[in-house]
Amino acid sequence: MDHCELGSKRCQPCEGGVPALSGEEVNRLLVGLLGWSVGDGRLNKLFMFRNHYEAMAFVNALAWVSHREDHHPQLTVGYKEVRVEYWTHAIGGLSENDFICAAKLEKLLLL
Repeated sequence: MDHCELGSKRCQPCEGGVPALSGEEVNRLLVGLLGWSVGDGRLNKLFMFRNHYEAMAFVNALAWVSHREDHHPQLTVGYKEVRVEYWTHAIGGLSENDFICAAKLEKLLLL
């Protein structure tokens, strides 16, 4: 599944009680997300920008996506870089929601 298809989906509420994605499912979804990787059970990517203003503009746009999807990443913000980590707390692993949000961030950068 490519990031355009994933990015057009909406996150589904997750209150637990469902299994985390299998390694095979994670690998299938990861193929469409350039530069994203999985480590320690989290989907992550380091975004680099030209300056602090661009990094903060990205964080603000990311906050809008997170609010709209009701799915929030762990962020580490530096001067010109933003590390984004997604995982679904309610299931203790990765869900499709994590990949949907990652794809939506990729679409932001195309605008």
